[in-house]
Amino acid sequence: MATDTKERIVQATAELFRRQGYTGTGLKQIVAEADAPFGSLYHFFPGGKEQLGDEVIRQAGHFYFRLFEAIFDAAPDIVTATGDFFSGAAETLRVTDYADACPIATVALEVASTNETLRIATADVFESWIDAATERSIEAGIPKRKARELAISFLAALEGAFVLSRAMRSTEPLAIAGARASADVRAALGGSRGTRKRRARSPA
Repeated sequence: MATDTKERIVQATAELFRRQGYTGTGLKQIVAEADAPFGSLYHFFPGGKEQLGDEVIRQAGHFYFRLFEAIFDAAPDIVTATGDFFSGAAETLRVTDYADACPIATVALEVASTNETLRIATADVFESWIDAATERSIEAGIPKRKARELAISFLAALEGAFVLSRAMRSTEPLAIAGARASADVRAALGGSRGTRKRRARSPA
C-alpha cells in the first residue's frame, strides 16, 4: 500500500510537471491529484518538493528512454526510426490538445539557473538520451564523433520543436524538424538507411 501511494505521488507529479512545469505545481495540488494524505509526501520525500522533483525527473527520463528504445527497435532502419519518433511526438501533442510535452525540458527551462539539484538531474537524463542515440547511430555505421553530433542535434531539434508546436498549436515544427533530422541521418550514412539492429538494453 505504501509503495502504491508513493507511485501515485510520483505519477501525479510527472503529469503536472508536463502540463504546468515545476514552479507552477504546488504540493497540495500533487497530493490532491494523487489522492494521497499530505503527510505521506514528506514521509516518502523528506527533502520536500526538490527531492520529489529529482526522483520524478529521473523516472520520467528512464520512461522516455524505454520509449526511444521501443520506437527504434520497431523500425526497419535508423532513418525511419528518426522520423517515427518525431511523428509520435506530434501525435501525442495533438491528442492531448498541445498540453503533454516533455517534462524534462519543461523543468530544465525553469531550474537550470536556479536549482543545482534539479539542473543536474535534467542534465543526467539528457546525457543518457544522447548516449543512447549515439550508440544507435554507431551501430548503424556512423562514426562515433558524427554520431554524437547527430544525437545532440536530434534532441535539440525535438525539444525546440516541442516549444514551437505548443506555442503555435501546430505540429508543423515537429514535422519539419523530423524531416530535417531524418535527412541528416541519411546523409551521415552516405545515402543508405542504416539497417543494423541490436537488442535493446537499459542505461546503467
